[in-house]
Amino acid sequence: MDSLDTQVLDAARKWAAAGHRFALITVARTWGSAPRPPGAWMILRDDGQVQGSVSGGCIEDDLIRRAAVGEFTGSAPRLLRYGVTADEAHRFGLPCGGTLELVLEPAPDAALLEQLAQRIATGQLVHRRVVLASGAVSLEGGSAGDSQQWDGQTLVTLHGPAWRLLIIGAGQISRYLATMAQALGYRVYICDPRSEYADGWDVPGTERIAAMPDDAVTELSLDPRSAVVALTHDPKLDDMALLEALKSPAFYVGALGSQANNSKRRERLLQYFDLSQAEVDRLHGPVGLPIGSRTPPEIAVSILAEMTAVKNGQIFRSTVAVTDPYACRVA
Repeated sequence: MDSLDTQVLDAARKWAAAGHRFALITVARTWGSAPRPPGAWMILRDDGQVQGSVSGGCIEDDLIRRAAVGEFTGSAPRLLRYGVTADEAHRFGLPCGGTLELVLEPAPDAALLEQLAQRIATGQLVHRRVVLASGAVSLEGGSAGDSQQWDGQTLVTLHGPAWRLLIIGAGQISRYLATMAQALGYRVYICDPRSEYADGWDVPGTERIAAMPDDAVTELSLDPRSAVVALTHDPKLDDMALLEALKSPAFYVGALGSQANNSKRRERLLQYFDLSQAEVDRLHGPVGLPIGSRTPPEIAVSILAEMTAVKNGQIFRSTVAVTDPYACRVA
């Protein structure tokens, strides 16, 4: 579940506990560019307070105006469309001719929202189904690889644990990567069996796994919402993680190092480990997009940029080396 939408769910529970009435709005479908993806949430309180978003701001303003004049009463969910015509698209800041479909629930069931939060907290993936014709809302079990469904009458959104990132190595780049990844909604795990690095790890919000890298990968039971990035610069440690991660459903597996070092790594993985060519081809190495990064925070930005592109289906593997100021120090 997107970190922004987790904030929306938390706010909804607090508002419900305080006795506030609020509407829940979900992005059902978009055409053209859109600031928020399908499934994004926004809640609109009876006094006009807002949490979350469904666009860049213009549509939120219109929703607040419509709520203030009593347009969103009752309890039945309904479909809202914005930007159907070129004039409307211009008015609401959408691409010319673009369309944004929203499902609005004037009075969402607070008990179901509480159940959803509890199931997410236990690590479950959950489908939330809204049927416009009947107004029925239900929660069902989800699984890795599921996606949102919308046929114009029934909206099924997927909710669950945040995207996960396992970082191998507790060095300087890892600190920036962990902090930035959390801002993007990742649940971050760190694994480094080297006590001289791991004992000083103190990045808030991260979880340390006290195991060898291959065991850490196995322990996490990686799914399509997981990523692994090896940053130790020690082939003995990085390769241990990669040989397990490349066999997993993880959507992204990357390793730091020069182009030459990663070529040698691919040769090792094929020659000495039980990995197929297709599995080795999944490796993003050198890790990150080629943005000329040289400092640890710049390298972290390049890694997250590539992870985001892969997660969003934009690219599969970079082919140009990210500048790695430490590559020359590792054979």
